[in-house]
Amino acid sequence: MMTPQQLADIVAETERAGLVDTHLSDLRAAFPELHFTWCMDDDVCGPQPAAQGKGFNVYLVDGSNHCLCFTPSLEAASGVVIAELGEDDD
Repeated sequence: MMTPQQLADIVAETERAGLVDTHLSDLRAAFPELHFTWCMDDDVCGPQPAAQGKGFNVYLVDGSNHCLCFTPSLEAASGVVIAELGEDDD
């Protein structure tokens, strides 16, 4: 389960730190109960982002069943995908 404040903190921290490799380690340390993944936004097909930041979208992942799936629900979220926007997407 994720709270609205956690989502806001993840977006704010990602905007502050920038889209750098070491940022995922920092997020994992700050939010050990969540799984974090990084990809390009055009690799994500279908769901609407749960949040947006400067240069990235944030998607939520539900891992409660045997397979991971995107979810719009903070209550079901066990992970986060930070999806970097390409230059054409900004």
